[in-house]
Order: sequence, then C-alpha cells, then structure tokens
Amino acid sequence: MGRRVVITGMGTVNPLGNSVAQSWEQVKQGACGIDRITHFDTTDFTVKLAGEVRDLDVDEILGKKEARRMDRFTQLAMVAAKEAVENSGLDFETEDTSRCGVIVSSGIGGLTTITEEHAKGMEKGYGRISPFFIPMVISNMAAGQIAIAYGLHGMCTCVVTACASSNNAIGDAFHHIRDGYSDVMLCGGSESCINELGIAGFAALKALNTTEDVTRASIPFDKERNGFVMGEGAGILVLEEYEHAVARGAVIYGEIAGYGSNCDAYHITAPNPEGIGGADCMKLALSDANMSPEDIDYINAHGTSTHLNDSGETKAIKLAFGEHAKKLMVSSTKSMTGHLLGGAGAVEAIFTTLAIYHGFVPATVNYQVPDEECDLDIVPNTGRECEVRAAISNALGFGGHNASILIKKLEA
Repeated sequence: MGRRVVITGMGTVNPLGNSVAQSWEQVKQGACGIDRITHFDTTDFTVKLAGEVRDLDVDEILGKKEARRMDRFTQLAMVAAKEAVENSGLDFETEDTSRCGVIVSSGIGGLTTITEEHAKGMEKGYGRISPFFIPMVISNMAAGQIAIAYGLHGMCTCVVTACASSNNAIGDAFHHIRDGYSDVMLCGGSESCINELGIAGFAALKALNTTEDVTRASIPFDKERNGFVMGEGAGILVLEEYEHAVARGAVIYGEIAGYGSNCDAYHITAPNPEGIGGADCMKLALSDANMSPEDIDYINAHGTSTHLNDSGETKAIKLAFGEHAKKLMVSSTKSMTGHLLGGAGAVEAIFTTLAIYHGFVPATVNYQVPDEECDLDIVPNTGRECEVRAAISNALGFGGHNASILIKKLEA
C-alpha cells in the first residue's frame, strides 16, 4: 500500500477566469468563455471563435523583463503556479526542496513564438532571431521556469502526450509521491496556440468548428456537434503526501486515489470508435485506487464536441461501468472553456476537485439536440448541487494516448 496523496493547492487561468475562484463562479453559473478571436485578424480564416484568456496583465504579475523571455504558454503556467503555491500555503524555504518537484506539460509548446520569430526571420533575416528563441519554444520550459522560480530541486519533467499531457503529468506526479520519491509536486499543464499557424493547422485537419454562433460552437454530446473550439490556459495543482499536509495544517481539497494510462494504438488522430482503450484506461484508474465502478458518481469527460470523440467516449464509459453507467453524471466543461489541448486535463482536474469539495457538478452547457449515440446523463445546461464521493477526469490525445485521474473526497 503506497502513501496517500492529496491536493492542497490549485491555480488556473483559462477562458472562464484568471483565478480558481473566478473560474469556479463562472462554472456554477454555466457561463461560456468562448468568443471571437482577438489574438490575430481572422478575416481570411474560416474559424472565427476560440476560448481566449482575457484581461490578464502578465507584466504586472511576472515582471515585464521576465515575461518578455517567456512564450505565452509559459507565462500562463507561471501565473497559475503562483496562485497554486499561494493557495497551498507552502513555504519552500522551510521544505527539503530535493523532495519537491515539478511535472508540467504542454502538448505543443511555444507555437506563438515560433510563428512570430519565423515571420521576423523571413522579413528581416534570420540573424535577427531572438537569443531566447529556443528556451522560449521548448515544451519543458514551463516546468523548468516553475522549478527555478521556487527553487525546487526534485524531479522536473514535461510529459508530451497531446491532449492527454496534463492528465499524465498529474498522474505521474501522484505516483511519484505515492511511491516515496517526493513529498510535494507541482503538476499540470499549459497551452497557448490561438495564433495563425495553430488555428490554420487544426482547421486544415477539419478538427475545428467553423460556426460564428458562440452558443453552438463547443457543444459536446449534442447531435449537431461538428468540431472542437480551440482554447488556451493553464492549470497547476499542488500534490502533497497526506501526513506532510496534515503536519503543517494544510487545507485539503481532495485525494488523488487512482491513475490509468494506456494507448489505443489505432490512429494518429482518431480515437478507437468502439471506446476500448478509453474503457480500459478508466478500469486501470479504478484498479489503481482499489475502487469499484459503483464508487464513482461523476465523470468529467474529455468531451471535445467532435463526432468520434463523444460517441466513442460514451461507449468507453458504458464498457468500463456497465449498468452503473446509467447512474453516472457525465459532463464536459469544454462546453464552457473550449479545448485547452495540453492544458485541458489540468483545468478539468481542478473543476473535478472543486465538484467534490463543494458538492456541485458542472453542466454541459449549450446543449440542445439529443444524440442517441451519447445517451448518458450529461448534466445538460444546468449544474447540480449534490454530493460527489469520487470522480474520474478523462483526457484523450492524438496518437491514441488515454489518461484518467480518479479523485475522491478526503476521508480521515
């Protein structure tokens, strides 16, 4: 039996808000953070909508000099980490920092900097490229910058598994503490790819919804769903060994009890339509937690608003939970935020933790047209106040990556 691992701090910036409190209030209201793209001129683009982080002064929070040396995905991660550390009450000057580490992911990394510096090179010559270009674009730099900022000398790494990235980061951090290698881990993910190249690339893949109606753009499980909406943001969680947290009187929001990770090994972008890999992944998380399907009350679904994902994930849940699938609440908060790619799992893990802590299940908003292929209780349009004993948060990524996190209410 491994050590218990609890959540003692959380921080986020995402299309719903620039803090955990602001974001959660929007979740409870069933708000939608999707709007017209402002990061670039979309005149010649078929895609007009995205979930942008708005009204965030990174220069004020991080310092102008430091912020200029970071791609936006790292900036967002640093802001979320600052809130998470402050929320946890940890003082790393009093900790053994060799027992404190970081696993923070990004699916793509510094695509905005790549786009901007390439344009500069084409226009002014490649001798004008920023000396910070490489450390700004590499995907591990959010993790590295967080470790540097707080002087954390334990394991520091970055899992890159597309849209499953931050669930893998959280799960790997959980096991790292459970198995005795660390006492504290900062973990999660960050992404910011709402730029010309990012939107064009996903649009060429026919993955993005092209409607200009914000209420019909990100509509998971709705029969009229037709592609996801790009989002950006970051989520950082502070995981801590239970006795370590209790000894310092920390507020504990929930306990991570299980983690599953596997691969469909089916297709580079499409999930297995029968949901076999996703089902096995959830079963792995249940087994890891030594819990049964009947112990789970809620699933924060990957729920991207694409035809294949939502129908396949419905089948996966039915395969994993059998008859209990009919009693599960299954919602997708991507209906509110859009799809944050490598940052999605971390923000959704925070929402899942808050669902357990506050006894409120988020809705799948803007749902209108039922789909017989997605016939679970998707908590349509209005969230529910009810006890949540345990929940699973799913993340499924290009390449067939599946990762499921099982979070439960703290029991003494």
